Amino acid sequence: MGTKLTVAVIFGGRSGEHEVSLLSARSVLSVLPADTYQVVQIGITHDGTWFSGENVLETLEKGSTQGLFRVMIKAEPGNPLLYAIENSAEGETLRPVANLDVVFPVLHGTYGEDGTLQGLLEMADLAYVGAGVLGSSVGMDKALFKDIMQNRGIPTLPFAVFTRRDIETRLDEVLDQAEGLAPYPLFVKPANLGSSVGISKVKNRSDLLEGLMEAASYDRRILVERGINAREIEVSVLGNEDPIASIPGEIRPSDEFYTYEAKYIDDRSQLIIPADIPDETGDLVRDLAMRAYTACDCAGMSRVDFLMDKETGEVFLNEMNTIPGFTKISMYPKLWEATGISYPELVKKLIELAMERKIDRSRTIHEYRREK
Repeated sequence: MGTKLTVAVIFGGRSGEHEVSLLSARSVLSVLPADTYQVVQIGITHDGTWFSGENVLETLEKGSTQGLFRVMIKAEPGNPLLYAIENSAEGETLRPVANLDVVFPVLHGTYGEDGTLQGLLEMADLAYVGAGVLGSSVGMDKALFKDIMQNRGIPTLPFAVFTRRDIETRLDEVLDQAEGLAPYPLFVKPANLGSSVGISKVKNRSDLLEGLMEAASYDRRILVERGINAREIEVSVLGNEDPIASIPGEIRPSDEFYTYEAKYIDDRSQLIIPADIPDETGDLVRDLAMRAYTACDCAGMSRVDFLMDKETGEVFLNEMNTIPGFTKISMYPKLWEATGISYPELVKKLIELAMERKIDRSRTIHEYRREK
């Protein structure tokens, strides 16, 4: 490629993981060389407004949008432009500011990792890094993801799903049903969120009630799951049609489980790479990770997380993250670094995979052609 690719890096977002996204974006932006890429920064505020301009990341990190301008991407093909939204006497007008070749979403959680942004980019016919609408939405919804894994014969822990309305209208029944799932401890989680936001380890009925209310504040679907005394094993997956899996790593959290604070704040959790597990267990989790990845039609990247029972050695697939944490010290890139792919090489490869996926999508016919 003789000319530079224009890469739009999108970060922030209308999500409980907004701040984590900013951390990931800083690392990604640091390894996009100016002689290879024309980089456009797009920051999305907590309220969902898109901004671009100079020093977008630094401005959003300060909780400000001063000096930035609003932007949008049109949801129509054949027009891969980023537009500035300008106010005039006639109302809002659109001014093209960049011709985009590929979008690199570094958005964790809702409205970024759940298929919504991917749907917009599909409609705009833009190349983008990561899973498509299907893989993103399935990977995001922990309950639906577990249903699919069970259907494919991949082991998961017993779970039950409730809605916010269930909790509001039949709370006692929900509590009874959750307690019937397994003995305490149980885990309560928002079905659609990551970075351990809204997750509670509950040890009695009072904890359970509090955990349900907490999770319901983040999502309308709530997952309750059997808890085990587990080691947390993670595998990174990379690729489109022929994915590859990294060596496994282990998280040793500083808290009872890998909470938001243990991940991002207290700096005491340990990443053990490679994981100290038997070779056959390592082979098993790598195989299960790739099976889960292909079952959900993922593309680009994903981090697949497992729970390994400390007493029995049994392995259970926990969840899949289609836009995993992407700082240089996050597990996804560190596992690839240990497997032989450096952080800059990884980012470059993900952009190449996005372009490859776009070429494959362009082969699809979008109108019925009757033979005459």
